[in-house]
Amino acid sequence: MDYLPIFLRVQNRLAVVIGGGAVAARKAELLLKCGARVRLVAPELGAGTQDLLRQPTAAAHMTHLCAPFAAQHLEGAALVIAATDSAALNAQIAHSARARGVPVNVVDDADHSDFILPAIVDRSPLIVAVSTAGSAPVLARRVREQLEALLPARLGALARFAGSQRERVNELLPPALRRPFWERFFGSAANLERLGADDAAAHQALSTELQAFSARPDSAGLGEVYLIGAGPGDPDLLTLRALQLLQQADVLLYDRLVSPAILERARREATRVFVGKDVGEATLSQERINALLIEHARRGLKVARLKGGDPFIFGRGGEEIAALARHGIPVTVVPGITAALGAAAAAQIPLTLRDVSQSVTFAPGHVAVADTLDWPALARSGHTVVFYMAMAQLEGLTERLRRAGAPAERPVALIAQATLPTQRVVHGTLADIAELARAGGYGAPALLFVGEVTRVVQQQALESLEPCLEGVA
Repeated sequence: MDYLPIFLRVQNRLAVVIGGGAVAARKAELLLKCGARVRLVAPELGAGTQDLLRQPTAAAHMTHLCAPFAAQHLEGAALVIAATDSAALNAQIAHSARARGVPVNVVDDADHSDFILPAIVDRSPLIVAVSTAGSAPVLARRVREQLEALLPARLGALARFAGSQRERVNELLPPALRRPFWERFFGSAANLERLGADDAAAHQALSTELQAFSARPDSAGLGEVYLIGAGPGDPDLLTLRALQLLQQADVLLYDRLVSPAILERARREATRVFVGKDVGEATLSQERINALLIEHARRGLKVARLKGGDPFIFGRGGEEIAALARHGIPVTVVPGITAALGAAAAAQIPLTLRDVSQSVTFAPGHVAVADTLDWPALARSGHTVVFYMAMAQLEGLTERLRRAGAPAERPVALIAQATLPTQRVVHGTLADIAELARAGGYGAPALLFVGEVTRVVQQQALESLEPCLEGVA
């Protein structure tokens, strides 16, 4: 290593920043955030440093010396940052600082620096610093961005709560059991969720964990289940929370609507179990899935149940939560972008539109020929309907809509493999969409959008082309 990674306490200590530009403003702002007293030395100030000085925090803890740099400006400093645009002046500042035994950083000049400022992920009091020893700062920032996406924002709250409870844990557990206890506590997504509720919920979670751990210190105890909405297919549409928990899961239970690209975002060491269901075997398959979730969680594992779209929209997530609750297994639910929203965005179909559609309904297409749906309501105008799993009953559902009063010429759009590179969209009407789908070889999974909104984009495209076509004519 070229540098020793350390964290320096600068609260109420003097830090001197030389420079009046945007870089100096950023360094001074970071020092103020750490509680330092900042002395800014610059004969002229840019907009960034001027704005910083107007802030209440800066007014109380920051002074500006409107003068060219002089060595006496470093008296009493705990550290120095040179952020001028003059290489010669920066070298002079570094020499003066070292002569006084004060560590110095020269921005973008490792040769004249005693320390460097890393890229920071701030989950105070948890801090993650990333550095390339000054050789590739852009790469360090890129790594920081990836870490930002993986580390939950509430990690800081978890660290503060744990710090407040250390004495309690030390009193109740012998030294040999303290580390295993905290490893289990920190590894629980459910505990992180409870911290977001209130203090009472957080204390109850700790008490429950302590009681369970004291009763079975030699056992991993119960695991937990993450009920994750995997979105419509494109892995870039996964939520940050979904990515975070996929990186923690020991076991993945996934269905046929979860693409391989999404599975690639999970831990490579995680066990992958396909639990795909087909129409007609839902009851038996769901019982089997519930049993697998319970079995793995009882072994103390973290189980991710990945569902296409959102767990609570035709995902039977409620049934799985009920089964897990009966066995006392904690569950964390992560919403996903449901297929209708993802497909609509990908095909640029507005689900609601002023003066065209004032409401939207999601309906299960595989039961389209049943009498359980309110067909007259689905057939009315000024309304958008999205049928999930539409291919199996495409002819039946278009016929039911027409019998319920929808005109044969009502526009529709069929979207297959939504949001994926293989996405296909065909526009038609209730009268001809089934034939168009057959002719085009469309297959599942597919959604059927019914309503005037499906032709808005087409009409706008044609209208934009009309002047061009007239010119050609």
